[in-house]
Parts: sequence; structure tokens; C-alpha cells
Amino acid sequence: MNILIDTIRVAGFRGIKELEVSLARVTVLIGANNSGKTSLLKAMHLVLGDYNRYLSEEDFHIKADEKRIEEILVDVRIVPVKDGKRKKTFDNEWATEFGDKIKAEANGNQYVALRTRSKENLIKGGFDTLRFTLEKWPDKSAWKTERVKEFKMSFRLLSMPFISIEAQRDIHKELKEKYSYIGKVLSGVVYEPGDVSKLELLIKDVNDKAVEDSAVLKNLKTHLENLNQSFQGSGSAEITPFPKKIRDLSKHFTVHFGESAGGTFSMEYHGMGTRSWASMLTVKAFTDLMAQKHEKEVEPFFPILAAEEPEAHLHPNAQKTIYRQLATSKGQVIVSTHSPYLAALADQSELRCLQKTSDDIKAHCLSLKSGTEEHRRLQREVIHSRGEILFSKALVLCEGETEEQALPLLFEKFFNFEPFVLGVNFIGVGGCGKYLPFLTFARDFSIPVFIFSDGEANVIKALKKHYESVFGQIDITDCPNITILDKTDFEEYLISSGFKTIIETTIKELDGDDAIDNWILKKDATTTGRKKTGKPPYVDCGQPISEDVLRDYKSSDGYERTLLDILYSKKTRFAPAIAEKLCELEPTAFPPKVIEFFSKIKLRLQYD
Repeated sequence: MNILIDTIRVAGFRGIKELEVSLARVTVLIGANNSGKTSLLKAMHLVLGDYNRYLSEEDFHIKADEKRIEEILVDVRIVPVKDGKRKKTFDNEWATEFGDKIKAEANGNQYVALRTRSKENLIKGGFDTLRFTLEKWPDKSAWKTERVKEFKMSFRLLSMPFISIEAQRDIHKELKEKYSYIGKVLSGVVYEPGDVSKLELLIKDVNDKAVEDSAVLKNLKTHLENLNQSFQGSGSAEITPFPKKIRDLSKHFTVHFGESAGGTFSMEYHGMGTRSWASMLTVKAFTDLMAQKHEKEVEPFFPILAAEEPEAHLHPNAQKTIYRQLATSKGQVIVSTHSPYLAALADQSELRCLQKTSDDIKAHCLSLKSGTEEHRRLQREVIHSRGEILFSKALVLCEGETEEQALPLLFEKFFNFEPFVLGVNFIGVGGCGKYLPFLTFARDFSIPVFIFSDGEANVIKALKKHYESVFGQIDITDCPNITILDKTDFEEYLISSGFKTIIETTIKELDGDDAIDNWILKKDATTTGRKKTGKPPYVDCGQPISEDVLRDYKSSDGYERTLLDILYSKKTRFAPAIAEKLCELEPTAFPPKVIEFFSKIKLRLQYD
């Protein structure tokens, strides 16, 4: 690869009022439905392919005042690259191909700028699409309005074909379509004249044998011979169960697939996953065929492969495989997806998140530099292991396991919707020092983030440090998207806020009516024993207790501490059970800090 489309700008196309997106060699477009992913692919098709023949009124953006925009404008910039990085000048083959289309920046960096304009033809009807090269690449702030000299192109760049893989694809149907990718591949099948004669003789022998060995076909041929009566004996009937001419083979071409042990069978009997996958592989075959033809003619070739939802109908492992196959294709690859499995395979530099705003679409990418520890943590802790959050409308971060399990259940009761229905993901970051990659991710992809934090001094200090390093200086104790407990953790807060009975009931239901008394007896014995030996005892939550503060587990404070110790010992077991008990209450009776937190989410996301 020695060139790249590094930037595309779109204005007035479908839902896109104005948008600029940077592109990598492999670009993965993510975002909610109707966020502009398909529109961006179609805009590239308009510049580099033949989408102009499909243009309709619906492709022209409708402004806020309900008026349809008059012109679609799409710009792309092509730059020379080496090892994935932009270089100064084009190689000789592309310098020859682009010729005087090549321009240079003040520092000598070369590029080719292409512009496409589409508008309605009021006289002839339909729509006109014109292509130009530009004298310069306009500044982003005024690229639509800046007066830049345009040079009309008589045809699009054939060395950079746009190859589209639609979301709805089926090789069984495409086999019957002359202009499908498999149809184009089959149309290129040629044989030497001598080979044609040999093959057709073999086919004739097969046809004769098939008729001779079938009483039904012999009988049919006998009756068809009666056509001679209309041709005074000069006619001849011939039955050909198999195509007689090599040129007709493509009309009866089929693809069979199956496990070797069970034999193969026709694609029409396979599921949509296999048929869809096979369709995409025929596109790769077509691309390879085109590459061979360009190589034979010693012409440069750089296809733009655009795949819309390649994961459709495929199970997770197959999704990962097809992504790897697409990513290794020739040229530049752009994939739109809703699959967390596929998106998690992409490098951070390849991800582009499209989001629909009130009247337009915005594109976001991650900012962390490759190779840094933050980059690796984000890949490891966020993207690779929690790919679903790439599609979140909001993130809720909490410190521990109890909150991660309890808050989603309480959220559902409070909002009358499961979190995923509203696009909300709950994440336990695993400690107060582990917020940073999630905060960075939320900032770069412009995803609202909410934090439910413990209130110990060291926790607040760590949270403040990480939050301010990402979002700037702020008073986190009075922040509209952060709720902090009062000098305590979630379990202790529940006890001190009047929900001790719920915790007692939960412990007894899960561990037995005598679970709390047995715990006290065990701890009394352990404490007494350790005091005699002079060794400091340890409770199960891992906190050391010195000899002068040995607990009286039967006192009021000691009893509450006992409940906490039991909860700490089995957090993942008790957390959902406690949440289910809390959900039996009306939302107005939830713990006050939980109500405060959910109210902040409701206000920010404007949930009814």
C-alpha cells in the first residue's frame, strides 16, 4: 500500500448536514442506528463509484426548516503513505497515474483533492453528478464556502474502484444476477479454443450417456423427434441435461459447500450466514481478478472496499474471522458494524464513532497515542474485554462488585426499563485507581459518563486526579454526573441509611437463619485466640485490626461490622440478592444517594 484516502468531507447528503472523517487503511465505523454509517459509505460510493445512477430526492439533506438542500458536496483527499504513515511524495506509478492532479502543501507534502457535486437537473430531469480535482485542499472551517479553483474530470479514477458489500447479500441470489460480483467473475471465464472443443466433446458424451441410461429421457427424445414432421425430416431433437456449450456454463453455475464427512450441497440449502459469508468472499475473488488485470497491464490499482454489517447472520467466532479476511484485503477497507466482537478486534486508531446530534452527525476517534501504557490499558480493559460499551449512549462507572451488580437492577426498577434498552452500560472499574481508561474512552467518543463512588478520602483523591486529568479541573463533590457516598463504601452506606434489616434478611435467606450468630461465635474465638498469642487478628475483608481495637461483635457497632464482614466475604453472591430486596420497595424508598444518582442520569439524558 502506497496511497490512502485519509480524509472525506460530506455536506448535504442524506442525514449529513456537514461532516469530516479521517480514515485509516482499515476503518471501522461504529454507532447507533441512523447515526450516518451507511450514508458515509454511500457518499464515498458517489465519489469513487457509480452511485450517481441511484441518486434520488431522498439522498438530499432536509434542513431544519424542512427545505431540501439543493446540492450534495463530497470531497476526498488522497495522500502518499509508507508503512501506514504519510510520506512526502507519491511513488512513480501513482505520480504518472495522477499527473497534474497532484498538488502540494507549503511544506512540500503532496496530495490529490477530489470533489463531487450532485444536483437536480431541472431541464432534463434526474440528477447531474460532476467530478473535479481541486487546486488546493480547503481549510476545514470553510471548506464549503472557500473559493477554490476546480478542474472538471471527464471520468472517475478507474485505478481506485469503489467495491461495495451491501448489508443484504446472498450468494444464491447473486448467482442469477449478471452484474453481481460473482456474475462479473464468471463473465471473465475464458478458455483456449482447443480446450473449448475438448470440454464440449466431454460434455456431449455426458449428455448422451445421461439420455441413454434414462428411459424417461429416451421417451421424451422420441416424442420430440416428431418435430421432424414440420421440417420435412430436416430437423433433429437433442436433449442436453448439462449445458452443451462452454459459454452457457455460467448460466447453470452453482456453488456447493459442506463438511467432507457429510458431503456438500447447494448454497440454496445453506443458512443465511453461510450464504452471506460466501457472497463476501466472491467480492474478494473479484478484487483479486481486477488486481491481476491491472498488474498485467502494468497499471496501479488501489480498490476501496466498503462492507456494511459484515457480521450479519454470523456467530461471534465467524464474525471475527470475516473481519480478519476483510482487513487483509487489497487496498483500503471501510467497515460499518454493530458487532462488539468485530469492533473489539480493530485497533483503536481504526475506530470511528458516528453520533447523531439534534440536526447533524459528528465523528469521533480515540486520542491516545499508540504504544503508551494508557493506550494498552484502554485496549485491554475497555475495547477488547467490554466491546459492547462502544455502542453505549451512556456509561455508569462504579468502584466495586456490589455496585456493578446492584445498580443495574435498581436502575431497571427506577426507570421501568432495563439499562441496555436505554443504551446504558454499568461498569465496575475494579478500584478507585482504575477509572482513567474508561474516562478517556467516554471523552473521546463523546459518551456521557456517570460515576457512583465510595466516599473514603483516598478514593475521592484518586477519582479527582483521574477525572481532572481527562475533563479538566472541577469540584467532583458538586458535579452533575458524579455521586459520592459520605466517607463510606456502598455496603456500609446501606447499613447506616436504614437498610440493615434488608441485609440481615438477605444473609439469613442465603446462608441460613443462624449464619450471623455463627459468624460472631467464630470471630470471638479467633479474636480471643490471636490476642493470647500477641498476633494481630484479621477480619475476612482483609483489614488488619490491632490488639487495642479488638471488636466486641455483640455490641451495636460490632454487630454492624459483622454484617459488613459477611458481605465483604461473598460480594458477588450477596450483591444481586440485596438489590432484589431493595427492588421490592417503591423507587421513592430507595437509598437517598441512589435516588440522587439516578435523578442526575434522568436529568442529563432527558428520560421521561
